[in-house]
Amino acid sequence: MKEPLLTVEGVHKRFSRKPGLVMRGIDRLSGKSSGSTVHALSDVTLSVAAGEVLGLVGESGCGKSTLGRIISGIYTPSDGRVLLDGAPVAHARGNNVEKLTTRVQMIHQDPFASLNPRMKVGETIAEGPRVHKLASAGDVRKRVRDLLQQVGLEGAYADRLPHQFSGGQRQRIAIARALAMEPDLLVLDEAVASLDVSIQAQVLNLFMELRRKLDLTAVFISHDLSVVRHVCDRVAIMYLGRIVELASARELYEKPQHPYTKALFASVPTLGTGRAAFQPIKGEIPSPLDPPKGCAFHPRCPMAGPRCKVELPLLKPVTGMATTVACHLNDGGTGIKTGSHAA
Repeated sequence: MKEPLLTVEGVHKRFSRKPGLVMRGIDRLSGKSSGSTVHALSDVTLSVAAGEVLGLVGESGCGKSTLGRIISGIYTPSDGRVLLDGAPVAHARGNNVEKLTTRVQMIHQDPFASLNPRMKVGETIAEGPRVHKLASAGDVRKRVRDLLQQVGLEGAYADRLPHQFSGGQRQRIAIARALAMEPDLLVLDEAVASLDVSIQAQVLNLFMELRRKLDLTAVFISHDLSVVRHVCDRVAIMYLGRIVELASARELYEKPQHPYTKALFASVPTLGTGRAAFQPIKGEIPSPLDPPKGCAFHPRCPMAGPRCKVELPLLKPVTGMATTVACHLNDGGTGIKTGSHAA
C-alpha cells in the first residue's frame, strides 16, 4: 500500500455550550452546572493513501461531517492531530494555514449555499488561485474557462451568477472551484445528496472521470450505501463519533462484520420479485451529550452481552481479512447472538 497522504490520529471533538444568564443564576442557587458538552468525535484514527477514495458512512449525527471539517481545517480537534504527508496541519498557524487551504479542498452538500450569490461564477473560481498566487492575472481567466469545460460546462458560463444554474450545474461549479486550487485532497460532504437521482449519477460519473484523469485522493462522506460502493476503495463505518468498522469496499459489502454495519445493510430497501427483507434499525441513536458506557451500539444491538455494556471495544483486525472492527464478538466476547443482520 502507498504511504498515507492523510493521517488522522486519535482525534476527539467536543462542543461545549455555556449556560445563559438566567441559567447561571439558577446554577448558583442550585449548586449545579447546566453547561453541556457534545462528544461529536471520540478517538478517531484512520489514513488515506495517495490516489485512494475513502468513504465515511453512518446515520445522521454520527460525526462524519465534523470529521470532514476537521480534515479540511474548518474545525480544530479538541485532542489528537491531522497529518498531511506526515506533517501536522490541524493546529497550524501562519504559512501552514495557507498551505493547508490550498492542499485540502471541501465540496459541500448544498452548492447554492456554498457559492456567493453576488459573485459571477468565474470570479468565484478565480478567487482562490488569485489570492494564493497560483496563477498570474493573465492566466486566471483562461484557467477558469478550462476548468468549467473540464467539469462539463461552457467557458462562457463564467460571466453568469449562481442563481442562473441548476443544482447539478452549481455542484459542477463547486467542483471546478475546488480543483482550481490544485488540491492534494478533496473532502466531499454529501456532495450529491441534495440533487435529483438522475443528476446524482451525472455528478458521480464526472467525479469518477476526474479521479482517473487527475489521480484524485478524496474522503467521500455519504449516507447512501449504493453510492459509496460505486465510488470508494475503502469504507469507514461511524457510529456516535467512533469508527466501528474499516474495510475495503469489496469486503465490507460481501462480509460486513459489525452488527451495526449489518443492520445498515438490512435497513436498505431492495427491489426484487419476492417479499422485501427490509429491517429498520430498532431504537434511537443515544445522545452525544451523554453517550452510553461500553459499546455505544449496545442499546440497539440484538447481539449485545454483559461485556458490551461496560467495556469499550477497540478496533482490531478480523482474522483472515483486511477488515478492522470494534466489536467484542471479534475477540471472543460474550455477546449473545439473538438475531441476524446479514446483508
